[in-house]
Amino acid sequence: MFCALRDCCGPLRLVCHEDPQDALLEAFDKEVMAMLQEHIISPLCREIETDLRLSIHSDVKQDDRNPYRAGLRDLSPFLRVRPIRFFDRFIDIKGQVTLYLDTTFYNTTTVALHDWRKYGEMRNLATQKYGLMMTEVHLPSQTIEQGLDVLEIMRNIHVFVSRYLYNLNNQVFVERSSSSKFLNTINIRHIANSIRTHGTGIMNTTVNFTYQYLSKKFVIFSQFLFDEHIKAKLIKDIRHFKESKAELDQKYPFERVEKFNKGIRKLGLTPDGLSYLDQFRILISQIGNAMGYVRMIRSGGLHCCSDAIRFVPDLEDIISFEELVAAEGLSKDTETATRCLDAAVSNLSKNFAEGTEYFKLLVDVFAPVFRGDKHKHLRNFYMIVPPLTLNFVEYIMAAKEKMGKKNKTGAAFTDDGFPMGIAYILKLLDQYRDFDSLHWFQSLREKYARDVQAARTSAQRQRQDEKLLQTMTLTARRLDLYQLEFDQLFYSLSSARIFFRADKTAAEETEEREARAEASEASASTVPETGGPAAPPPPPPPSAGGAGPPPPPPPPPPPPPPPPPPM
Repeated sequence: MFCALRDCCGPLRLVCHEDPQDALLEAFDKEVMAMLQEHIISPLCREIETDLRLSIHSDVKQDDRNPYRAGLRDLSPFLRVRPIRFFDRFIDIKGQVTLYLDTTFYNTTTVALHDWRKYGEMRNLATQKYGLMMTEVHLPSQTIEQGLDVLEIMRNIHVFVSRYLYNLNNQVFVERSSSSKFLNTINIRHIANSIRTHGTGIMNTTVNFTYQYLSKKFVIFSQFLFDEHIKAKLIKDIRHFKESKAELDQKYPFERVEKFNKGIRKLGLTPDGLSYLDQFRILISQIGNAMGYVRMIRSGGLHCCSDAIRFVPDLEDIISFEELVAAEGLSKDTETATRCLDAAVSNLSKNFAEGTEYFKLLVDVFAPVFRGDKHKHLRNFYMIVPPLTLNFVEYIMAAKEKMGKKNKTGAAFTDDGFPMGIAYILKLLDQYRDFDSLHWFQSLREKYARDVQAARTSAQRQRQDEKLLQTMTLTARRLDLYQLEFDQLFYSLSSARIFFRADKTAAEETEEREARAEASEASASTVPETGGPAAPPPPPPPSAGGAGPPPPPPPPPPPPPPPPPPM
């Protein structure tokens, strides 16, 4: 057909009534190409795209595609046509179809990144069925369960820790409140998908952003404990406990905690009805949420590494492809490619086996400053933990009661950021043993056991009065709920302390670190009897995610500003 059309070029060049003479020839060229595009190439591209989509989305209800009833159109002969020369160009139908599909798949993938897997399958099917050599889009991949992106959380971490609640056991963040009927959640799978999208290098950057956020929050934390009203009450309680240890049986009394909370409440309330102790509890919960986010980042990194390394058959015996290629005498480009492959596999295996202790980094960077002489006022923190726990239990019980009400403003079923923050700060200040010396949770159990027993005894005495009996029964049930919440807080706090090695004090950790350093120096300086070189020391642990060594700890936070005016 195109040979016949090309035969018209000679007579068209001899036309004399057109000026310039090639105008009619150019018009003929444009008309032929437009007709070819409209009636052959464009319908062919659409038909092939439709066929690929229907083949991949076979689970979706479709029209009848039975070839015996609906017929079968074989489009491959068009793609087997060799390039056709027409005027000064070659018409490659197969190339134009490939370009159309590449453009369409790329544009649609950029709009909906979570569909990247479907479009990848359509490219593979186009290659197998039609012989089209498709181009990879090289776009970051996402999934339908992508959730809130790590980059968005990192840039707005101050908003994230205030709007989401952390669950320690399930490692999930739940949105505090929402204008819609649904609450967003973020778990390890979402974090792993984001790390796969942006690369493992984002993990260290996220931890650095978290450090900067903690630096700002610890300034407010220091200001609160530096206030004269708070400091005076804490010193008074510490002195009273030390003087009355024998009388109190080494247990901090519940009555002192209630008195402390009432005294703080008298200092004033915010327009929302929050006391200064409520605001301090919220501050610690936000610090704990930030630490929970760091824990989830590490877990997501390990999850992503495990998904990437699962195709390696034996992690204990990894084959070196570079040695195999060198033995076969292949090209230098192949040798370079295998060297990169070996480095990637080795990096993944090390990160999967070890990972980076981000908690230890965030403890080591703040601990020397917090334990210094310039922050002596922070040494009273362990004494404010019992009032904070009572405040937290009252808050969480009120939040859980709102779960069954129609107006769910302020409702919540978990807020493990608080025990996470308490465990982290006690580790920074090296006050685990000081807090344990209060035997606070044991004192609570004995107090509630006495109150429950008294309520049940009173109910048995007043069996004739139904109203009083009902009141005493409700009181006993309420006390049981308080005891249950305190036990749950105790278990959560004990779990969070495991992350920070609560079994060792700062002095014991220092001795252990020095012993390890001396042992490594001794092993490095030991020369074998054979006269060979000394064995090298063990390599430092790699960073999680394979993004190179972890960044050096940033400078410590600034000292606290002068005390604020009395509240």
